[in-house]
Amino acid sequence: MKTPTLAVSILSASLSLLAPGSRPCAAAQPAPSTPPAQSWFPFTPKLDPFQSTSGFDLRTLNEEFAGEGGFIAVKGSHFVHSTTGQPLRFWAVNGPASDLKDRQSLQKNARFLAKYGVNMVRVHGGYFNPDGVVDTAKVKHAIDIVESMKQEGIYSHFSIYFPLWLTPKPNTPWLQGYDGKSKPFAAIYFNKDFQRVYREWWKALLLTPSPVTGKRLIDEPAVAGLEIINEDSYFFWTFDAKNIPDAQLRILETQFGGWLKQKYGSIDAALAKWNGLKVARDNPAESRVSFRPLWNMFNDKTSRDKDTARFLLENQRNFYQETGQFLRELGFKGVITASNWATASPEVFGPLEKYSYTVGDFIDRHGYFECNHKGQNAEWSIRDGHTYSDRSALRFDAPTPGKPKSFVHPVMDIHYDNKPSMISETTFCRPNRFRSEAPLYFACYGALQDTDAIVHFALDSSAWAVKPNFWMQQWTLMSPAMMGQFPAAALIYRKALVSPGDTLVELNLKVDDLLNLQGTPLPQAAAFDELRLKDVPQGITLKPGNVIDPLVHFAGRTNVNFTAQGAPPKLADLKPLINRPRQTVTSSTNQLKLDYGRGVITINAPAAQGVSGNLAAAGTTDLTDLVISSQLDLGHIVAVTLDDRPLATSQRILLQVMSEEKNSNFQTEPVDQSSKRIKTIGQDPYMVKGIAGSVRFKRSDAAKLKVTSLDYNGYPLKPAGAADSINLAPATIYYLITP
Repeated sequence: MKTPTLAVSILSASLSLLAPGSRPCAAAQPAPSTPPAQSWFPFTPKLDPFQSTSGFDLRTLNEEFAGEGGFIAVKGSHFVHSTTGQPLRFWAVNGPASDLKDRQSLQKNARFLAKYGVNMVRVHGGYFNPDGVVDTAKVKHAIDIVESMKQEGIYSHFSIYFPLWLTPKPNTPWLQGYDGKSKPFAAIYFNKDFQRVYREWWKALLLTPSPVTGKRLIDEPAVAGLEIINEDSYFFWTFDAKNIPDAQLRILETQFGGWLKQKYGSIDAALAKWNGLKVARDNPAESRVSFRPLWNMFNDKTSRDKDTARFLLENQRNFYQETGQFLRELGFKGVITASNWATASPEVFGPLEKYSYTVGDFIDRHGYFECNHKGQNAEWSIRDGHTYSDRSALRFDAPTPGKPKSFVHPVMDIHYDNKPSMISETTFCRPNRFRSEAPLYFACYGALQDTDAIVHFALDSSAWAVKPNFWMQQWTLMSPAMMGQFPAAALIYRKALVSPGDTLVELNLKVDDLLNLQGTPLPQAAAFDELRLKDVPQGITLKPGNVIDPLVHFAGRTNVNFTAQGAPPKLADLKPLINRPRQTVTSSTNQLKLDYGRGVITINAPAAQGVSGNLAAAGTTDLTDLVISSQLDLGHIVAVTLDDRPLATSQRILLQVMSEEKNSNFQTEPVDQSSKRIKTIGQDPYMVKGIAGSVRFKRSDAAKLKVTSLDYNGYPLKPAGAADSINLAPATIYYLITP
């Protein structure tokens, strides 16, 4: 997984500014003539006419219009339509595409997204100019987005502030001390003047009447939610004196000094309590107390560090609470989340960060699966001369080649306080050949863990574009291996074709213990490899330093409660589900099996069955209703029902297959045994490795079920035999099976 760093922030920030080559929303033309097995075929889409004859169209999963069932609300641990009470999950994208500037193109893109199973876009960008003044043109475009997506049943979720979008100029009245080069990390939490400017951005976005309908976004049920701040925290590495100008740091130090006076009576009394432990910037005469580096705090855990953590937690949490209250008083009726960032210590600071989010309606997070990508501007681009390593998530390949397996991945979800859970930025970064693992991986394990929203990063173009310039983006979704696999993946996730698992871990963390920096035995996004897992507890007694086996996320659900009193944990016996000698994890539902030794997921649910990963190593896979065989060392074959019936009786089945993708003329050379150097990044169109394999349905009427090969839009091409013996064509990725 891409460890959250400033680099991740940079790539997130860049998305809203980069507009790859502008082409119409593309879908697919008929598949080319069949190439020899194992060759590569061009993926050269044409416009989709959106006709009713398509073999799949997931538009029917969405409401007639977004907001038809009322504002999005929270009931228990799920998102619901407030009027109907009907629960829903969001299969979403960060978008819409940045090359779409008018309503007509936005509406076409909305229709495309709805067909592929998308029901929400995370609109990620600022509504201010370089001086922090409201940009009315951007506000108008936001309204266009909401009203265009709404027509296709797609909700909008707004993320409007990220520190990397703002570079305060010298003598900015509300952000003094900046030099026109630095970013205002953490300043929003403590600077009241900045907060007043920030609130004006929300007012402009939410209260401006639509030029078309006259309706304000604050009154629009199609606006699902609001995000208070993107990727910032007191507990991340960016919180450091070198990143905060003196004028700003003095504000926060004074607030800390006041907090200490209230707790101890005086700053001198606090210093005495801390055994005289001081920081160079401490100035009791000016009522200022400064901050030790985060590394020292989570390692040393001194009395001073514990007080510091408590102050920072209260300060950050108060900002989220006050901002949420401001948005409610403004009139917003949807759901609100605080932030989504990582911390300098997942074990120690991670639970404090999550606890600060619990004043919101749901918990959000980010996570990327990277591929050892290095080179100039590698944070946001792929260029000739860059190096990378192919890395499989199904095998838990380590971020650094040659290291032990690393049991961490963004799909691994934890629910906090039984609130809904969203991952609002995630993807497998290219040029990793294993990128095609992503859609089914997210869909299956998101469904198993009962995750409430998965937002794929990012819809940077409306075209199936490899690259727009002399570089290419590493997270684009408009590719055959990603968006091309959305139909089956979206069905599995949104319709829970893979059932939620049992709750295998229920932790009750005492808040005071967390503030005393005792940490959590279930850290999120902590990179524990095989060498660290010797401390995994086998019973239900947790000792300091123990870590619950992270493979639990591939077996079922987990929940962490923040409590005043604390309580014993509830841990299921994981031995029947996790077999480390055999390197397998079986879900508590028995519908998923991950063989991380071979790198294979087996899906065996009543309405969704298939196999993903190293199909050659898997051999012949005998499922309840299917038998699958393929010699592909990287492939994905899955059958899902389109009529809400199990596969055993369904009258309309989508069979979806994929291998791997690359750019035309993409060329590399070896650097060492595990790394490659890019000689040329290539160009359009995408190439897909020829499909190979067979699928056999077991049901008694299989010989009578017609198989029709579909083009890349899902429109019928030609008969492909009967379901009792389907030989996969090298250049076909969709089949429709009907009586």
